[in-house]
Amino acid sequence: MDELVKQLELQTKSLVEALKQALGSVRANRPSPQLVENIPVTYLDQQLTVRQLGSISIQPPRELQISVWDKGAVQAVAKAIENSPLHLASSVQGNVVRAQLPALTAERREELTKLVKGEAEKVRIKLRGARDEVNKKIEAALKAKTINEDQKFKTKERVQKAVDKANQEIEILLTSKIKEISE
Repeated sequence: MDELVKQLELQTKSLVEALKQALGSVRANRPSPQLVENIPVTYLDQQLTVRQLGSISIQPPRELQISVWDKGAVQAVAKAIENSPLHLASSVQGNVVRAQLPALTAERREELTKLVKGEAEKVRIKLRGARDEVNKKIEAALKAKTINEDQKFKTKERVQKAVDKANQEIEILLTSKIKEISE
């Protein structure tokens, strides 16, 4: 039974980590390197990402600066950023591509807040599904008489604590991202 709980804890950690990644790529009012690092760029007939072609830094208040290592890739990176779903305007200065993030409108903030809440809810649903799977295995072990009632309740309690801990982490991530969007 300890193995089941450990597997669930690992699964909850990976789900929370995946949510962190997903929320990192959602645009807030502050620039973040994660916004552009995975944008695909076609360069020399290969699919690369912005992160593979240069280093990304932030220039306050709302500008991303990509220092491209290969001068030939500068235009490809600028074009990829402009054609990305973010639709950022980019300007080129030597080996540097600058992407300016416009301020968010109230309507766009609401859309992003809904998107972020939806992502968090998807993770919560997966968590509940994982918890239910483990609980079914616990019930099956009880019917097979490999554990007794006390072990069943203790294991279910540990499972619920793991899920509650993950839900708290999700709530903290969600709250901070919503705060970041509304700034």
